[in-house]
Amino acid sequence: MLLPSLSSSIAVGPLAGWMAVLTVKHVIADFVLQNSWMAIGKDQKTGWALPLLAHCLVHLALALALILVIAPRFWFIAFIDFAIHIVVDRAKGFCASTFNVTQEHQHPWFWTLIGVDQALHHLTGFGLSIVMAFNA
Repeated sequence: MLLPSLSSSIAVGPLAGWMAVLTVKHVIADFVLQNSWMAIGKDQKTGWALPLLAHCLVHLALALALILVIAPRFWFIAFIDFAIHIVVDRAKGFCASTFNVTQEHQHPWFWTLIGVDQALHHLTGFGLSIVMAFNA
């Protein structure tokens, strides 16, 4: 079974371990390796596709490398994370560009939008960690 039932038990050690791995991956990819071209470009009305793809490919490369070292049988999780990351970041970019929710425009929802984006990424990591910990 790939997905656990709601009444099943999941070992805390693997769950916490995968959460730590995916959280560190996220921090490195989103804050250390994301440059201004990616960060600003993926939130534009036009020309957003290449910066978004480059940013999400960084996430894919890091996730895939870490997973292949730790548990290669979960290689596909990196691609699921990649696909979800594209959707979440594009939705954020669409909101930012459509409603001018930018720091430059001092929009009151700018930090809320960033917070929702980050929360969705961390929930993704939590969900993927559950899948991997349950199938460990």
